[in-house]
Amino acid sequence: MSNRADIEGGALDALRARIPGHSAVADVADVFSLLGDPSRLRLLLALLEGEQCVSDLAEVTEHSESAVSHALKLLRAHRIVAVRREGRRAFYRLDDPHVRMLLDLAISHTAHSHMEHPERGSAAGAAS
Repeated sequence: MSNRADIEGGALDALRARIPGHSAVADVADVFSLLGDPSRLRLLLALLEGEQCVSDLAEVTEHSESAVSHALKLLRAHRIVAVRREGRRAFYRLDDPHVRMLLDLAISHTAHSHMEHPERGSAAGAAS
């Protein structure tokens, strides 16, 4: 019995060692929270195509320039997007290739996976 406990304990210790600390996990959760908001996600998906100005992002996402600027400010604070200024205009781009990779993987995942959304009701599932 003690041999099994040693094996299980060793495996659990190895598993614990592979899981990042609480602070790192909280940081990862923050990134997913930022990416999980549909409005911000639409902005980021538009930025996959390259650098965009705030007015174009507002038009393509059907939000006000103020709302887009606010979302971009939050994304910029977390180094997800970067800004380049040209006079009074601000142009945003993805700031980290890892974010592009996460978005590409998420798009790929949803393209080949049947998503069940019980919280959206049966009509949403039937439309996909």
